[in-house]
Amino acid sequence: MRGKTRACLALALSAMLVLSGCAAMLEQTYVRVERSEDQLSVGEGSSAAEVSSRAELTTAVLNLVRQGVEQGTVRLMDYRGDVESDLAGACLEVAQEDPLGAYAVESIKYDYVRVISHYEANIYITYRRTQEQVAAIAKVTGSSAIRTELRAALAEFRGEVVLQISYFNEDEEYIRELARQAYYETPVAALGEPGIAVTLYPDQATGYRRIVEIRLAYSRPADELRRLSVELATAAETLTGALTAYSEGDESLRAAYNALRGTATYIPALSENQGEAANTAWHALVAGEADSEGMALAFALLCQRQGRECMVVRGTLDGLPHFWNIIRLENGEYRHVDASRADGFALSDAQLLSQGYAWDREDSNIPLCGEQPAVQTEEQTETDVFVENKN
Repeated sequence: MRGKTRACLALALSAMLVLSGCAAMLEQTYVRVERSEDQLSVGEGSSAAEVSSRAELTTAVLNLVRQGVEQGTVRLMDYRGDVESDLAGACLEVAQEDPLGAYAVESIKYDYVRVISHYEANIYITYRRTQEQVAAIAKVTGSSAIRTELRAALAEFRGEVVLQISYFNEDEEYIRELARQAYYETPVAALGEPGIAVTLYPDQATGYRRIVEIRLAYSRPADELRRLSVELATAAETLTGALTAYSEGDESLRAAYNALRGTATYIPALSENQGEAANTAWHALVAGEADSEGMALAFALLCQRQGRECMVVRGTLDGLPHFWNIIRLENGEYRHVDASRADGFALSDAQLLSQGYAWDREDSNIPLCGEQPAVQTEEQTETDVFVENKN
């Protein structure tokens, strides 16, 4: 009896060990299943986008880029396309063909899994631009808006301008020319034309929406340029403040012309081997001598201070580079002004052409100037008494 009891106890103990082993095996299998489910449910409960077509998939990936997301999830619900092919194509399209992706993204990778009735794709994005750089992109349309942004950047001596341009089908040289125009439209900050580098994103001409990166390389540190700009603005304000007696009508323009000629001595443009060029308004109004470019920029600045329309013209005189201005008179007509000469006020196209001037007469930005002088051009007028002509 005692032997049977021991046998029963041994049998019971063996059974318990077997059952314990089975339980451990079942528990181990359960744990593996849980881990598998964890891997398959990445993004559950999140705001993952749900898509059902290749177009929606591309938009979802692009939205991740717009949000600056480094890792995101996209659910492909009732998806009938080729998941692998469409994921590869969508990521490539966003990274290389979309303007924002081409500008901001270094690479896009992905993986995906099947989850019962749908697929879940994990998107991994590496950026080459910061979110601050992306947020600073200005959206513009048209050449006028582009020049406005460039003038603001030049006035602050910023080294970079990034624009998202709609309806754009131009090239890098088009942007460089707009940057040059903006430089001459900002005489208070035109203290040496910066080097201009332009990059288009994407670089191939696809569509009419592009991101344009414009880098401006100045010859002097920004702090020094700001100091010179303040000096120039102060000098211009002082000079125009003394013209209050001639603040009405076209006589204010003549007074500014005479004031400039009484303040600055014209010197021919220097060659590259003759030292620093005197080609800014600062040279004319602060240093007291300037070449034709500096005189033209200074006159444009004085006109701006008076609220009068004036542009700088780049051309030639007797075959050599030369700068002058075009002003708009109160009667709506336009005339040339060359502050480098004593008889250079309010001249017509015909007068300039007869005296050896040449410019791009096909440029629609340069208005036609009448064939007859619109205002008195004799060297001595009642406003000449404002200053003693140095030249």
